[in-house]
Formats: sequence, C-alpha cells, structure tokens
Amino acid sequence: MSAVAIVGSGFIGRGWAISFARAGHEVRLWDQSPTATEGARDYIAGVLGDLRENDLLRGQTPEAVLSRIAVVADLGEAVADAVHIQENTPEDRDVKRAVFKRIDALAGPDAVIASSTSALLPSTFTDHLAGRGRCLVVHPINPPYLVPAVELVPAPWTTPETVERTRAFLVAAGHAPLVMKRELDGFIMNRMQGALLEEAFRLVADGYATIEDVDTGICEGLALRWSFMGPFETIDLNAPGGVRDYVERYQSIYANIFPQMLRRVDWGGPVLQTVEGERRKALPKERLAERQVWRDRRLMALAAHKRKADKEFGK
Repeated sequence: MSAVAIVGSGFIGRGWAISFARAGHEVRLWDQSPTATEGARDYIAGVLGDLRENDLLRGQTPEAVLSRIAVVADLGEAVADAVHIQENTPEDRDVKRAVFKRIDALAGPDAVIASSTSALLPSTFTDHLAGRGRCLVVHPINPPYLVPAVELVPAPWTTPETVERTRAFLVAAGHAPLVMKRELDGFIMNRMQGALLEEAFRLVADGYATIEDVDTGICEGLALRWSFMGPFETIDLNAPGGVRDYVERYQSIYANIFPQMLRRVDWGGPVLQTVEGERRKALPKERLAERQVWRDRRLMALAAHKRKADKEFGK
C-alpha cells in the first residue's frame, strides 16, 4: 500500500488516520504541536478496540492498524513520498494558504493535496500554487472512519485526473464519494443540513415545537429511511408510480409551505436560550464527552448493521 500524510491531528485528522490505516496505507501524522500528535495516537489506540468489537477493522487487529500510524516531527518527512495528503488545519483561509504553499513545495509531483475544510472554497486557498491542479477539497462527515460519505470539491483548475484518482482512492478505502462538478458555498451536505436546521430553529423560535419534538421527528422518523436511502429514492418509493407520481401528488403541499420558509431566525438570538436550555436540561455540559462516545458507539453498531443488511438484502 501507499504512504498517506495527515497534516493536523485534531478530531478530523485522527479520524482520517484510522480510515486510511485500516485500508492498509502507511499513515504519517504531523502537527505543528508535537503533543497534539502524541495525544492523537493515544486517542486512536483507544478507539480501535471498539471498532474491532463491531468487526469494522476489515478483519485486522487493532495492533496491526495502529502499527501503520507513525507520528513524525517534520512536515517534509510526512509528505515526502505520500500519494495522498489530507490537510486538517483550522478553518482560516490565510492559514490554509500558507500550509498549502508549504505542502506544495515539499510534496512529490504526483501527490494529491486535499483539504478537509467544511466551508472554504478550494479556489480561495490554492490559486497561488504552482501545483494547484492537484489540489481539491475532500470534506468528510465526522468521524470519517464511521461515516462513509465524503465530498470531493474541485477548484476551477483541479484536473479531472486528480478528481478521478481521489475518487478511486477513497472508494478503495471504504468511502462513498460525492463528486461535485464545481465548487459552491456549503458544498452539498452542509447545504442540505443547513436547510433542515433553518426549519428546525424556525419551528422552535415560533413556538410550534420543542427541540425534543424536532429531534424525535428526525431520529424516530425521517432518519430511519435516510439511513439507507436518500431523498430522491425516498420519494420515488413513496408513490405508486414513482418520482413523477410523487411530484404530481405532493408538490402543491411544498409549494404552499415554501413561502413560509423564506424568513431566517437568528440562531444566536432569543431562540438560543430555549435550545440551549432544553439541551442542557437533557444533557449537562459536563456529560458532552461521554455522550459523544455513546454517539460513536451507536454509529459503529449502525455501520455494522448496514454492512450486514447490505449482504442480506442487497444495497
């Protein structure tokens, strides 16, 4: 397998390290803070046991996967012969411009340089690079070792070969790439998530529902289908004659609702007191980390179930 460099070892960088090491790659983990990388490797070691219990290590032992993750002190050593470089620095355009300039100068000519940014367009921090054609965004949902979906967002100058190589690389690592045709603010997933959050905040702010009602409607309702099919397949199966039949039957309902959805509620305004108050009543702040572990274990169990169901019923 090939060498992969992880630049930045926060939650996303750690997640990528697990994903790529599990796929058999030799992973080099670099961070400007040496203590951050050591802490990241300890975190990874603590997660691998749970992944093994859910049969999510491709039949490997935690020790075998961890042995492929090396902490390196020098950025040049990390990227030297890497075929894929995944950058995970803070969401700051100037920081990314500087980091990408360093990586572009140090990396081999055939290496793909990808950013995990969830908001910045690749054109805003790669335009100044000699090797800008091999740069793009590869944006995951956290944690990437449990959530397969990942967005590929090219800049206007990203070469088609770079996009295709990256897509194939991610598929081989067990991911499900969403390949955008061109860059757009919010990409795909945050635009869809944002639309749902806008309505969720509106419903609470206007006094139509509690946050528990909204959360229940998703986790005990829509998300049950969405965990194995998307919105277009959902409506295709929700009318006897398929998607055209659904549109003919139900578009008028949504056309009536849509004008009511064009008013924004300030998430940081008075509604935040309600949302935060209800959340802290349900989960005290000091238990957030504990609940995050619960979330990840539930995701592991769901991933294991989906894989079993894919084999039993087809995908």
